[in-house]
Amino acid sequence: MTTQAHESSTAAEVSSRERLLSSVADLILERGVGELSLSEVARFIGSNNRMLLYYFGSKEQLLNAACLVAFARFPHVEGMIDRLQRGPGTPRQRLEAAWRDIAHPDNRPFLALFFESFGIALHHPNRNRSFFEHIAASWVPEVQTVLVEAGIPSADAHLVATQIIATWRGLQFSLLLGTPREVLDAAYDAMIVSVLPAA
Repeated sequence: MTTQAHESSTAAEVSSRERLLSSVADLILERGVGELSLSEVARFIGSNNRMLLYYFGSKEQLLNAACLVAFARFPHVEGMIDRLQRGPGTPRQRLEAAWRDIAHPDNRPFLALFFESFGIALHHPNRNRSFFEHIAASWVPEVQTVLVEAGIPSADAHLVATQIIATWRGLQFSLLLGTPREVLDAAYDAMIVSVLPAA
């Protein structure tokens, strides 16, 4: 096979994989991940088990990858990091606005999927290590940059960014459990003021 033919074949595989992931993301946003079998997924997207295993290796890897695709579609989270880093207002105002983006009512099915998929993945932590690493690393560097801009030393900013992300996760969980939004907004704002009192 020539180099050009190999590159074309590789590009076609990447494209097929992305199309499959997009279709599976549609399915899991509608049905969740807990009760899905590989056969059900294959039937829904017009594929077969063997093809899915060829591209993804296992059902867990397929669903984890599809969850990441689905999470990227959060209606009010898409673009949130860009607004956080380059939007108007002070760093504290932008951090407060970021939580409002995450907690927007349109994001509820995405938040539910996030916690469902995370809980399922915990049953097999070794098989889902890359999924956990991706989730753990998401947004920390970007929040750290905003904190440094606000005057927090870089070494401290990493710890505070980790605290903020952990707070977002906890507040998301409380939101799904029905805690009133205004209570969560007030709790978050108080935490941000304690981190950036003069920002």
